[in-house]
Amino acid sequence: MQAERRSEPVAHREAQRVLVTLCVTVTIAYGVLYYAFTVLAPGIADDTGWSLTAVTASFSAGSVVGAVGGILVGRVLQEHGPRWIMTGGSVVGAGAVGVIATAPSLPVFFLGWLVAGAASAGVFYPPAFAALTQWFGTRRVRAITTLTLVAGFASTVFGPLTAELGEELGWRATYLVLGALLLVTTAPAHAVALRLPWHSAPAAHGAHDQTDRAVVRSRTFVLLAASGALTSLVMYASLVHLVPLLLDRGMSVHLAAWALGLGGAGQVAGRLLYPVLDRRLAPNPRAAAVIVVLAAMMLALAAVPGPVPLLIGLSIVAGAARGLFTLVGATVVSDHWGPERYAALNGTYNAPLGVAAALAPAFGAAVASWAGGYTSLFVVLGGLGLLAAALAVAAGGPGSGTGSGTGSRSGSGGRQERDEMGHPAVELADGSVEGRCRADRDRVGDRPVDL
Repeated sequence: MQAERRSEPVAHREAQRVLVTLCVTVTIAYGVLYYAFTVLAPGIADDTGWSLTAVTASFSAGSVVGAVGGILVGRVLQEHGPRWIMTGGSVVGAGAVGVIATAPSLPVFFLGWLVAGAASAGVFYPPAFAALTQWFGTRRVRAITTLTLVAGFASTVFGPLTAELGEELGWRATYLVLGALLLVTTAPAHAVALRLPWHSAPAAHGAHDQTDRAVVRSRTFVLLAASGALTSLVMYASLVHLVPLLLDRGMSVHLAAWALGLGGAGQVAGRLLYPVLDRRLAPNPRAAAVIVVLAAMMLALAAVPGPVPLLIGLSIVAGAARGLFTLVGATVVSDHWGPERYAALNGTYNAPLGVAAALAPAFGAAVASWAGGYTSLFVVLGGLGLLAAALAVAAGGPGSGTGSGTGSRSGSGGRQERDEMGHPAVELADGSVEGRCRADRDRVGDRPVDL
């Protein structure tokens, strides 16, 4: 017991090191592989003569590859852990940025973004969430919230940094600098820090265990993924087209930009509220409540002509809903099916959400053009948000549809006691609740990592 107590601070320090590492590396990954493009895209089109549509399409295609590639990445990560997945993602991502920076033609530029998209599947939120979900056990919500709070400032850091570099060096040299930054900071950090023991998911056995294939085909999973994809479409389409809407309301470009920026601050505030919602609401009502708030803000932005402070306030609340939904999506799989198979299932869950996010800007532009303006677009987005909320409510618990689930909480409001690793808890003779994994730890002398 004395030796065991001496090992706990070591485990705590290792866990904190993982969390700090991921806060830094995920922020850099989003800054280099995502936000830098939003700043450099116009300059790329001007310098090369390629159309802005073609340049943006290259980036969007890479985002689609990253979303779909997340399915395979999740399965590999489930078996082998995040260390080499995230290290490899850093190396490949840096190489892809080098290809983008030196591309002599549009096809090579397009190919570079396809590779960058594939790399993003290994360095963005999903693999980091999988690592924190397993290594932090019952404290995973706190760890994931911390990560999203820090990485939420990626645009705040890399937007001005990229603009400054682009003005001084040009877009090609800027991407070379950012690619080098990605390589020298994140690759060694992943290789060194992500070395905690990894336990792959046990094979399904018995009538109450589901294979991953059975889970992803279940009514609950399909409806939750559809709800998430619609919400992702609403979030990113509204984000891209918020400034044009506010300009139509008579705002100056400067004020519209401030409204967009304060919406980002709202995301941070929303994420701070998530632990409260996690304690008070079951997964599906929690998701539905967040999506309803987002949908209500879409409809309010469409209906309210002013004044400016009110429109900015609505933008901030919409940002808070976006921030909350990031955490809803990060925890929905472990809430329903436990953390044991999180990596593989979460990769599949996030694929349609990522595709929807990649297509959202084009979807928003098409709807605004067809419907006659941005006001109509936001009405459509509000309706899609309400549909997404209804799907979340209708999804039910993991026992709905195919077989029985192993989730830690039911979608309809009940909670099933589970241990840190997601095993069903059992009642002991003294009336206490204990999970299988604690008994296993007592036998092998292993302890889960907790904050």
